[in-house]
Formats: sequence, C-alpha cells, structure tokens
Amino acid sequence: MEAHYYNVEINWNTERKGIMCSSELNRDSVNCIEVATPPEFPKGMPGIWSPEHLFTAAVSSCLMTTFLSVAENSKLNFVKFSCKSKGKLEQVDGKLVMSEIILEPTLTIVEEKDRERAERVLHKSEAACLISNSIKSRVIMKPIVIVEMQEV
Repeated sequence: MEAHYYNVEINWNTERKGIMCSSELNRDSVNCIEVATPPEFPKGMPGIWSPEHLFTAAVSSCLMTTFLSVAENSKLNFVKFSCKSKGKLEQVDGKLVMSEIILEPTLTIVEEKDRERAERVLHKSEAACLISNSIKSRVIMKPIVIVEMQEV
C-alpha cells in the first residue's frame, strides 16, 4: 500500500481555543471542530473537544472502523456496536503523557453460538487497529458481548 496523507488545519481564534478543519472534508461549521485546552489546565475551557479527547477518540473510532471491516470479512452477524473509551493523562518520567487508553466495546449479536467468534473478531480488530499500533500508550480492551434474540 502506498502512503496516504490526511490534512488538518487549525486556527487559533481566542484565549486557549481554536477551530480545526480538513480541506478533505466539507468545510463548514458541521465538519469543523472547536478545540481548546481542557479545563484541568490553566485557562482551560470546559465543554470543548481537547487534544486529549481527540487522541482518545482516534483510538476508539479506529477500533470501530477496524471492527466493521474485520466483522464483514469474517461474516459475523451483529446488530449493534458501541464503545466507551477513557484516556488516562498522567506524569511519567517528568512529562505529561496519555499513558493508557481503556476501550470498552459492547457488541450485540443474535445467537449464543457466535459469542466466541465475536470475541475473537473484537480482539483481532484491536490488534489490527492502525492508530493503536501507532501510539506509545498502553491500550486495554474490556469487551462485552451481549446476545439479543431478534423477534421474528
């Protein structure tokens, strides 16, 4: 596979806040993201996406998109996928780092016989996630598989 580039532009607008867009996406207020220093830091701003949130979201969204591909290739029948994620920011060796990302995917399948395969697909997806493979942070996955019988 040849190299791909993903372009993002950020512009400061006030205080500790800016707006982030990509020329590869529709450039309007819907596809631009307001970003700011998180409220835990001096002059941080609550209620706005922070680099720490975006970092955590990148890992979580990569798990989902990788899972969708692996599940399709594995012909896994599922009805719902969601993932809660938590990024841990802490001081390590005198530097602030995102040391850990905890992923809690919940996968709903329709038949108990698919549970083991569903768990394998989730673990394969986490192992293949290019964002997880590109970061130093420890990624911990705690999957939940639910069987939900479909009404006929």
